[in-house]
Amino acid sequence: MRRIVRSVLYAGFAAIVVGLSLLHANLIADPPYSYTGTFRFGWSLLYVGLLSVAAFGFGLPDLTRSPRSALLASVGAAAMAATAISVIQLITGDALLPRFVVFGSALLTIPWGLTCAALGGGGIAVARDRVIVVGDRVDSASLRADLAKHPERQAVLTSVISVQEAERNQSLLATRVRADGANVLVLDRDAQASEGVVSQAVLLHAGGIRIRTLSLFYEEWLGKIALTELERVSLLFDIGELHRSRYSRFKRLFDVILALCGLVVLLVVTPVVVIGNLFANRGPLFYRQRRVGKNGAEFTIVKFRTMTDGPDTGVWTAEDDPRVTGFGRILRASHLDELPQVWNILRGDLAVVGPRPEQPHYVAHLIERVPFYAVRHLVRPGLTGWAQVNYGYTSSERDAIQKLQYDMYYLRHQSFALDARILARTIRSVLRIEGR
Repeated sequence: MRRIVRSVLYAGFAAIVVGLSLLHANLIADPPYSYTGTFRFGWSLLYVGLLSVAAFGFGLPDLTRSPRSALLASVGAAAMAATAISVIQLITGDALLPRFVVFGSALLTIPWGLTCAALGGGGIAVARDRVIVVGDRVDSASLRADLAKHPERQAVLTSVISVQEAERNQSLLATRVRADGANVLVLDRDAQASEGVVSQAVLLHAGGIRIRTLSLFYEEWLGKIALTELERVSLLFDIGELHRSRYSRFKRLFDVILALCGLVVLLVVTPVVVIGNLFANRGPLFYRQRRVGKNGAEFTIVKFRTMTDGPDTGVWTAEDDPRVTGFGRILRASHLDELPQVWNILRGDLAVVGPRPEQPHYVAHLIERVPFYAVRHLVRPGLTGWAQVNYGYTSSERDAIQKLQYDMYYLRHQSFALDARILARTIRSVLRIEGR
């Protein structure tokens, strides 16, 4: 149902933009012109795409929780798309689309977004899968915590059974599945190697119970890869940036286009930040720090300074770090402190989406302590990333290990679709909109 409503939403955007474009071409413009026979036809389709991406980013139509949030999402999506096409027109120095089409479409998409949000039934509870895990190396407390946050698919862990228990009682799994009302059975590597466990799983599979390996369960339900299940041979998967040249080229082109748009915003915002820094954040305007990029190459990242001026202590940065100044908190809350990194993107140090770059001394330490950590440096690091939108700040070695699991998932599934999901979740995070 939600997919149908989302398709209806996007089809409505297309109808609004194309309809207003035809109206302008035939009745408003003097002299009239052929809409489909001019460059404006292509740019109108781009505008439809921008409206659709913005709506997805704001959680329309199905992730809004109330009429008020639906209104804010509809207005925000319309404003963002109209601003984006206006910035593109400013950069190119040409009126790609008439203002009648740009602003008229923005106004009409607001009530349309509200209508589709109501049809989408935002906020309806989703049925949770009930999961039993068979394994000796499963951290049940950590798994329950992960499932309680914002998983890719809703689930609850009902039982964890050791391999020895399952081998001793050949009817245990079937009994526990009935008692728990479970519909998913997960086997770790030790359970998969047990003939007694697998034979029980085969019978349950024939009875309609879904069977997953622990690694597949982590990927499908949690959006990350369990490091305990990784073997060296399992790292030999295709990585989009390395093995698909078309993806790599278009990703870089997309990065440059977004960075140019961000550069315009940076030029507008910088005078405001300069004034705020002068009175409430005294010291250098920019903060520079060495980071590790693609193939282990180091580069200097540039941000607006948010902490007290002083030498870098090498301490992990926490979300509520006491070193952050009052004005710095405003910059962080609005994510404006990240804007100068558009320069790093244009230089090729960063991508828009990728694993977040870390400082060299952290990287050297983690490569020694954490298996497979260096794999994340096979691709260009990002301004935002899968680990960033799913886990947030890294303030300890344990956090770095957790984020690595998300980074490994990104490497394995790197694609335009996943990049778009990450950008959408980044927008929702910035705007404090809940939902996946």
